[in-house]
Amino acid sequence: MSKPAQGPPFAATRKALAEALAEIDGLLPGSVVVRLMRCGKPNCACKADPPALHGPYTQWTRTVRGKTVTKLLTDEQLARYQPWFDNSRRLQDLVAKLEIVSLQAIGTADQLTTKTATPHSTPARKRRKTHT
Repeated sequence: MSKPAQGPPFAATRKALAEALAEIDGLLPGSVVVRLMRCGKPNCACKADPPALHGPYTQWTRTVRGKTVTKLLTDEQLARYQPWFDNSRRLQDLVAKLEIVSLQAIGTADQLTTKTATPHSTPARKRRKTHT
C-alpha cells in the first residue's frame, strides 16, 4: 500500500485562507464605539447626580497620517458601513492565521530537511590576527 502524495506542508490551509481573503470586498479601519457624553453647559442635566448624559452617539475613530480622526455616524451610516468594519477585523484575523500556518510550514520543512539532509563540510574561516 502506498502513501498518498502530499503537497507542501499546510498548503491546503494556506490556500483556504487565501480564498477567504479574496472574498473581502471592502474594509474600513479603526474602531466604532457608542458613547454617552457630558456637555460643557454648567447647569445641564448631564452634570446632575445622577447625571442624565447626552446620546447615545456612535463614533468611528481611526488614524489618518498619524492623527486620530473621529467621525459621528448616524444609525443608517453604521448599518451601511458595519460589514466593512467587520471585514477589517476578519482581515486581521485571517492574516494572523496565515502567518502562523506559514511559520509552521517552514518549521516543518526545516525539520524535514534537518532530518534528511546529508551533512556537508564547509571550510573553516581564517581569523585575522589583530595586533596590539
